[in-house]
Amino acid sequence: MDGAQTDSTPHGKHLIAGEWVACDTTFTSEPAHGTAYDYSIGSPELVDRACKAAEEAFWVYGYTNSIQRAVFLETIADEIEARGPRITSIGTSETGLPSARLEGERGRTTSQLRLFAEHIRKGDYLDIRHDKALPERQPLPRPELYMVQRPIGPIAVFGASNFPLAFSAAGGDTVAGLAAGCPVVVKGHSAHPGTSEIVAEAIHAAITRCDVPKGAFSLIQGGKRDVGQALVQHPLIKAVGFTGSLVGGRALFDLCARRPEPIPFFGELGSVNPMFILSQAAKARGAEIGKGWAGSLTMGAGQFCTNPGIAVVTGGPDGDAFVNAAKEALTSTGPQVMLTDGIASAYRAGKTRFDSRNAVQPLLTSADEGRSASPSLYETSAESYLQDHALGEEVFGPLGLVIRITGAEDMETLAKRFEGQLTATIHMDEGDSNQARRLLPILERKAGRLLVNGFPTGVEVADAMVHGGPYPASTNFGATSVGTLSIRRFLRPVCYQNVPADFLPMDIA
Repeated sequence: MDGAQTDSTPHGKHLIAGEWVACDTTFTSEPAHGTAYDYSIGSPELVDRACKAAEEAFWVYGYTNSIQRAVFLETIADEIEARGPRITSIGTSETGLPSARLEGERGRTTSQLRLFAEHIRKGDYLDIRHDKALPERQPLPRPELYMVQRPIGPIAVFGASNFPLAFSAAGGDTVAGLAAGCPVVVKGHSAHPGTSEIVAEAIHAAITRCDVPKGAFSLIQGGKRDVGQALVQHPLIKAVGFTGSLVGGRALFDLCARRPEPIPFFGELGSVNPMFILSQAAKARGAEIGKGWAGSLTMGAGQFCTNPGIAVVTGGPDGDAFVNAAKEALTSTGPQVMLTDGIASAYRAGKTRFDSRNAVQPLLTSADEGRSASPSLYETSAESYLQDHALGEEVFGPLGLVIRITGAEDMETLAKRFEGQLTATIHMDEGDSNQARRLLPILERKAGRLLVNGFPTGVEVADAMVHGGPYPASTNFGATSVGTLSIRRFLRPVCYQNVPADFLPMDIA
């Protein structure tokens, strides 16, 4: 038996290099509704076991060719789809997300696996470069040189709370690592251990079907800080993928930097994703943009890293139309269940921070309790915002802040003062072109993705996508955690000089 279940009752075990491992100590899940289950708690000892198995697997898996890995990724997608009803059943219970959201996210996850399979089959990611030998060149001959991107070794991935599928056990970091040829050790998020368990079953089944080394994937459930610390500090781990809070991510980032062998930490840590509504756009369709903003702000109870938490708009009637439409749309949106009690509590703390500011005017507030959250809307001036750094800190949930400006210069001053962001959006009409041309270069230095006349929630998984940005949006401004470019995080260039063809990596041939 591989530990897979035919019913919806979790077995609560870790998957360590092909073995389902139980522990004496357990934690109990905290579902939004339905039955709570017990799961084994991870430990540094299990981390060590998984990392050593990953290193052993790398000597085989790291030297497979792209075609073999593509088939493996497609098989994982098939196995996840075969478990679709079970995933939806426990996923909705654990997270409170509606079935349609979970099913859509499952589709995104399997499509992502197949996209990476297609991507590595093409071979472009290898960036193969060949300089032919020039033995007659003077004054010195040139050797034959091949350069190719090679996998770096075992990587660690931390599951995210807000995406139980697309950013967790078989999420973007895991898929990019496996596509590159890197074994992966996942620390599952305690918000959805049952969902992660079923996905791990799917990956384990694909490993068996494709005869992949069992150490190519492990899942360690639960655990306190010691598990995360042990994982990022393990000498066999060569890179870390993380999606989570600024405080937690920065702590792990610092641990990676202090290792005897420092390793890259690819952390996505937070963003307020500012929107700039230019004057002509506000005049022509301010109410329409305000309504659209409210829809984006409350999507998934605001629990997206691309949630547009700040809108910059002019004062006067045009700005009023935007604000009034947003307020009306938010008022009609009822309370939503949040992913965890902790996230709900942090959302209420964020509202308290805004309520305590005299320079911030509450436009829409509510008294939330338990795990539910209602939309909140606040307003302040550009001057007040610039004087209070805390107003620019992310509030994870359906909270929006309107910053009122008096003119185009205010907008450019604000843009320069924003910290690094995942996204920045400009709403513009034809008459706004000159202002947009001045604003765009500023925002280009602030964000990884720039939008015009849209809303940033919804991240397309594609070749051209960038989901990252300057710190604190992410810890590596040159990387993305979504899209096929994300594979480059787990590769490094190697040059082969005068190496016989028979000894070169299979993908070169």
